[in-house]
Amino acid sequence: MTLPLARRERHELCDLALTIGEDAPTLCGDWTVKDLVAHLLVRENRPWAAAGIVVPKLSGLTEKSMERMARKNFGVLVEKLRDPGLSVYRLPPAEVAFNTLEYFVHHEDIRRAAPGWKPRDLDPDDVDLIWKLGRGSGRLMARRVDGPFRIRRSDTGAEATLTSGDDPVVISGPPGEVVLFLFGRDQVRDLDFEGPPEAVSRVRGADFGF
Repeated sequence: MTLPLARRERHELCDLALTIGEDAPTLCGDWTVKDLVAHLLVRENRPWAAAGIVVPKLSGLTEKSMERMARKNFGVLVEKLRDPGLSVYRLPPAEVAFNTLEYFVHHEDIRRAAPGWKPRDLDPDDVDLIWKLGRGSGRLMARRVDGPFRIRRSDTGAEATLTSGDDPVVISGPPGEVVLFLFGRDQVRDLDFEGPPEAVSRVRGADFGF
């Protein structure tokens, strides 16, 4: 039986983390791979501390919890992340809704921080799921952008309105690349931006905060 995409991305992230090592860079600012693994573990296992991920006033609590987590042996942390045991995140609806893009994006954070990275060829069903979830997440992220904003799949032409209005900025590209842009990553390829020049510049320079 094929594992859910979220689980497969989790396992591949863990494999890659062990391959390149704990001190390798990521696309998450100055976080190393070990810092990223610690972040994911805090998110799933210490919800009281993870609140700082979404509530800026509590960010210090999250940082301290990550620092404590990162003192542990890297191999132990990775294996804990690979098989977290009983968790609300392992329930099928929650795993799909909350972990698919989380692990897809963070897997790419490790992959794309290395020189010579290339986009992956993903299964069409996985691409469809990334697009579906990206539309919902994108509507939340687009609130940080002033003005109408749409996204378009370059493979099928399907579109989604993130914020409505006249003369929208339209971002076109492979679903995975669109999602990575919406999560604030700049290591993306094959994206096209359409719309009024000033609005396009605003979207390109937006801080989506994820």
